[in-house]
Amino acid sequence: MTRTRADMVAETREKLIRAGRAAFAAKGYAAASMDDLTAEVGLTRGALYHSFGDKKGLLQAVIDQIDAEMLTRMRAAGARGQTPWEGFVEEGVAYIEMALEPEIQRIMLLDGPAVLGDPSGWPNQTACLRTTTKTLQTLIDDGVVAPVDAEAAARLVNGAALNAALWVAAADDPTAVLEPAVDAFRRLTSGLLNRNGVDA
Repeated sequence: MTRTRADMVAETREKLIRAGRAAFAAKGYAAASMDDLTAEVGLTRGALYHSFGDKKGLLQAVIDQIDAEMLTRMRAAGARGQTPWEGFVEEGVAYIEMALEPEIQRIMLLDGPAVLGDPSGWPNQTACLRTTTKTLQTLIDDGVVAPVDAEAAARLVNGAALNAALWVAAADDPTAVLEPAVDAFRRLTSGLLNRNGVDA
C-alpha cells in the first residue's frame, strides 16, 4: 500500500512528539538537546522545525498530548462518582493527584508554565473552562449547585485545581502536600452546593 505525503508527515510528527516527550520527561526542557532528540528517531533538526516551528512548538505538542490523556483519566474518575456532583468533584481531585506523576509534574506543571506562560491561557485550558462551565450550569439548573454565574464559578474551580496541582508539583515533598491540597479543594467546591435540601 502506497504511503501518502500526509501519512509521512503524520508519522514524522508522531516520532518527534514521542522523542520529545521522553527527552523532556527525563532531562527537562532546558537540557533536552534537539540534535540528540532528532537523531534518536533518525530525523533532522529541519524536520522538527518544519513540523513544530521550534523547540517550544514541540513542547506545546507534547503538552497537548499529555493533556488529552489526563482528560480521559479525569473523565474516568468522574464516571465513578455516585452522583453528578461527586463526579464533578472527583474529576478535579484526579487532576490534582496526577501532579504526583513525574512526567506530568515536570512537563505539564513545571517546564510548561516556565516556557509557555500562564497555563490558564493555554488553548486546552480554554476548552476545559467551557466544559466546566457547561457542567456547572447543568448542576445549577438541576438545583444541586446554588444559583451563581456558571462561568465565574468554573474559573474559580479550575483555578483552584490548577493551583493545587502546581503547588504539589513544586513542593519539596509533593506527597505530603497532596492530602491538604485535595482536602482544601473538596471544602472549597462544597461551598457551591445548594443548601436548600437538594441532594448532591
